[in-house]
Amino acid sequence: MSSSDSISLHALQSEILEAMVAGERFEAIAERLCLRAEALAAGATCTIIGISSDGRLKPVASPSMPAGYAEAITGIEIGPNVGSCGTAAYLGEPVEVDDIATDPLWEAYRDIVLPHGLKACWSYPIKTRSGQVAAAFGFYFAEKRGPTGFERSIVNTSVHLCSIAVEHALTQKRNHALAYYDQLTGLPNRRSFDDMMFDRIVSMDPAFGLLVVDIDDLKIANDTMGHVVGDTLIQEVAARLSDCVPNGASRIGGDEFGLLIDGCASHDELAAMSDRIIAAMQAPFDCGGFTLTPQITMGGVVYGIDGVDRDLLRQNADFAIYHAKSINRGGYALFKREMRTSIATRMSTIRSVGEALNEGRVLPFYQPLVNLADGAIHGFEALARIRMDNGAIVSAGQFAAALSDASIAFRLTDQMLGHIARDMRGWLDQGFDIRHIGINLSTADFHRGDIEHRLLAAFEPAGVPLDRIVVEVTEGVFMDGTDDKVVHVIESLRQKGITVALDDFGTGFASLTHLIRFPVDCIKIDKSFVDRMITDHPSQLVVELLVDLSRKLHMHTVAEGIETQAQAGWLKALGCNTGQGYYFGRPVGVEATTKLMREWQGGFPQAANLAQKKRA
Repeated sequence: MSSSDSISLHALQSEILEAMVAGERFEAIAERLCLRAEALAAGATCTIIGISSDGRLKPVASPSMPAGYAEAITGIEIGPNVGSCGTAAYLGEPVEVDDIATDPLWEAYRDIVLPHGLKACWSYPIKTRSGQVAAAFGFYFAEKRGPTGFERSIVNTSVHLCSIAVEHALTQKRNHALAYYDQLTGLPNRRSFDDMMFDRIVSMDPAFGLLVVDIDDLKIANDTMGHVVGDTLIQEVAARLSDCVPNGASRIGGDEFGLLIDGCASHDELAAMSDRIIAAMQAPFDCGGFTLTPQITMGGVVYGIDGVDRDLLRQNADFAIYHAKSINRGGYALFKREMRTSIATRMSTIRSVGEALNEGRVLPFYQPLVNLADGAIHGFEALARIRMDNGAIVSAGQFAAALSDASIAFRLTDQMLGHIARDMRGWLDQGFDIRHIGINLSTADFHRGDIEHRLLAAFEPAGVPLDRIVVEVTEGVFMDGTDDKVVHVIESLRQKGITVALDDFGTGFASLTHLIRFPVDCIKIDKSFVDRMITDHPSQLVVELLVDLSRKLHMHTVAEGIETQAQAGWLKALGCNTGQGYYFGRPVGVEATTKLMREWQGGFPQAANLAQKKRA
């Protein structure tokens, strides 16, 4: 090869490599390469044919080939007798055909090229770094002959450059997929979703709805069945959403999806779509030996009605889904403007409680529990309070909204446990025979899976006997989708001597069947029944039933919210064990509680000890 030929090939290399660095698309680089190779090899007509994932020909560049050539070969399956390019791709080796008219490799495909005067074709496979054939480079000539030495050099250089270009294109494709697509589901990711929303908003006539979708209880699935099951659940939900909204579904968070509903111009249309999506989730599926039925919660907005700005639409959809989780979990909520106020209030409350926790302004107030038979104090329930900057004390009802935040609820329990342990140790040191202290636990305390350790860590170092502790849980704790796990933890606490009370019974979702199954020692009848039992016959029947049922199940009964002597007397006549409410005393701080105990002259009168009662 002459020095001028070497210079020409070097120039070819430089031009193609510069095009890659400049970010040209693979198709443009392929066409440029064909034209430059044709300029170097007089009389040559060049093609670059891609190979699809299912092994079929798909033309990439053939700038000098006759019209109709690309269409004629598109979709032909590669094989051992599929012309020069199809055979070279199939074998992974060069195929040089000097005479297309007589070579058997071209028997079925001669009519594609012979009418155009093309008589010879040499084809060479273009491979990726892993050795997979990604394309084929072809040289056609109008005469029957084989390649010269210089032409072989052109081909070798072109094939090498094509291999680099293919790898470069694959890398760009992978990077694009990583940047714009979720790897687990294959759906567009949040970045793509934001771009798609923007494109719709700036279109000539935007009309679309937005649904934000959350998978309910994904964390529970991960924690109880493993992340493989959790990932499969995500993939299943993603597939069903994609079927419902083709080209409109994106995964925008761990358990969160965004759906763009094109052509949706009203709240009624969006509600109808949400109904179809919820229906699509009803079928159970097998997942690693578990049978699961996906449950989702959705919030929705409509462009033009609920906003026209991308960020505002997304924020309003988040408000809607948050509202749905609060009142319609497993369902759908449409954005309403008043949601912004209520959720902003909740966020402010969360922030305020968080600051109180940071500054140590959370403290327990204690409300007495009284034996209705003899008027003796059984113990106390510890209730969380917050001391404001101005010294005012805020009750739990004023910051209850913050406790829906799991991290706040968890931190609140930890600080309360520390305070209660110190107060009890102080009372025991002063000789007060405290029978028990009730402590409220939330669902968040059980989700972490370490509540037993936290209770022991608070009370054992303080030397507080565990049989003086009453853990109070609501029906919602048992019914939150982790009932088996909660039951196991509760049983473990009872084995250590801790008494378990079912708080606010009758206001949640538990049935009498659940009451029998739940491992509890005590039922606390909710204040709402006590308030109405004197004047409302159904409420009276409920209270009578619960007291009688508790007695037969060997459970203790506490009536909450007693405010009058008539209520206390009627409950005593029924045989209810214990009363709690303003009639006996309001919740007060540790100093006032200590004073109350001193008034009993160093100890409580004789009373039944809950921790020693017969367990169910």
